[in-house]
Amino acid sequence: MSLTLGIDLGTSGIKAAILEDAARVLASAAHPVAVSIPQMGWSEQDPDLWVSTVWACLDDLAASHPAEMAAVTGIGLSGQMLACLILDGDLRPLRPAMLWNDQRAIAECADLSARVPDIGNRTNGTPDPGITAPKLLWLAKNEPRVLAQAKMLMLTKDYVRLALTGEVACDPTDAGGTQLFDCRAGSWDPKLCQALNWDPAHLPPILNPWDAAGALRPALARRWGMRATLPVATGCGDNMGSSLGAGAATPGDAVLTIGTSGVACLVDAKFSPGPQSAILTSAHAAPNAYLSMGVVMAATAALDWTARLTGMTPAALVAAATDLSPAQRADAPIFLPALNGIRTPLNRPDAMGRMDGLHPGVTPASLGYALLEGVAFQFADCIAAQRAVGVTPPKRFLAVGGGTRSTLWVQLLATILDHPVDLPEGSEVAGPAGAARLASVAAGAPISTLSTPRQARATIQPDPQLAALIAPRKTRFDRLTASL
Repeated sequence: MSLTLGIDLGTSGIKAAILEDAARVLASAAHPVAVSIPQMGWSEQDPDLWVSTVWACLDDLAASHPAEMAAVTGIGLSGQMLACLILDGDLRPLRPAMLWNDQRAIAECADLSARVPDIGNRTNGTPDPGITAPKLLWLAKNEPRVLAQAKMLMLTKDYVRLALTGEVACDPTDAGGTQLFDCRAGSWDPKLCQALNWDPAHLPPILNPWDAAGALRPALARRWGMRATLPVATGCGDNMGSSLGAGAATPGDAVLTIGTSGVACLVDAKFSPGPQSAILTSAHAAPNAYLSMGVVMAATAALDWTARLTGMTPAALVAAATDLSPAQRADAPIFLPALNGIRTPLNRPDAMGRMDGLHPGVTPASLGYALLEGVAFQFADCIAAQRAVGVTPPKRFLAVGGGTRSTLWVQLLATILDHPVDLPEGSEVAGPAGAARLASVAAGAPISTLSTPRQARATIQPDPQLAALIAPRKTRFDRLTASL
């Protein structure tokens, strides 16, 4: 038996968990993280808040489970992707990090596409304001004095690992989201750096996600009662971490992450870019595999918004939607929840949400149902686009993330996809579980640890009656999307 610690840095919260044999959760801790919105369309976080929140989680674990913390053999991380964090020569942040859902760099996307016409087939996808590179162009135009001081570009989990170990590093999964990295070659691309006027010397070295990228600082080891020289794995992007934690490591595996955003993660044996459909494709956190990602920009974020709109809690709104009869669901509006634009398959960051079919009988419950259904329809559109560019067809679907607490939401997905969807054990901590798997290998476990299957706690089957109800509604949803 071995114990490892997995840390997952989400947009709205951070989780840490101690796992036995990278599978069974022994203890966990979580704390929220605030997002700053200085202007409409902007989204930022203080990177030192990531660090202090991780410290709070580990303080909690050290207080509640000291024996388990003392027995941990390795630490792994996964984190929100696509952030833009620039550091000075002392490796201190020069400004808040611009997050994956920051939309200010729309104009710079066209500029980058003009500079590098084939960028979508070399990097993780077509330029999008959420991706790192357009943000660098925005900074060059709007904050040149800040950018002139930049000596390092860093991503979320790498900044936290820097605080844990003092070492600078990155991995192919996260580097793939910067558009300075050649995903097929697996290395930083000097020509892409030149196109953005970014010095390649200001990029971290690339290590495998499962490599040890440093050791826990002695002072921190003493603070949390952990072993000295504890290895800290390089780690990976959050979608790769969640997929790995759910047990998706081989081609044909697919994970539907229903979190703040929604992501259809399809494991592929080859690099299958789909820039024309705004598909993101990067290396997976398992050997010899890529992860094709179709992105729904607002999933539980759209649920939270709808709940605020109706004056209900998200849980109460989902419960009310679940209690609707088939006839009430059929009469619900059609909701296109593009509250942060549409990435896959339209690449329309400027798109706004739309609703069709409002009438006096619409209730908060029917709005809630329309939201759950609309997000599920967007997932289906993502997967159709991924299949169209040649991604390995999924043989198994797994669902993870906070949205899986709603059986109705998962059943909508299973029904629309016409395929059973498994809920793996511990799906609520899939991110930390994936990070813990990487930590196990960094601590000496065999690489096969990364591809060990996870047991399903439940399997949600397609519902034929629900399929008959939603088929005409999907046609209306498609018309609403086309109206953009």
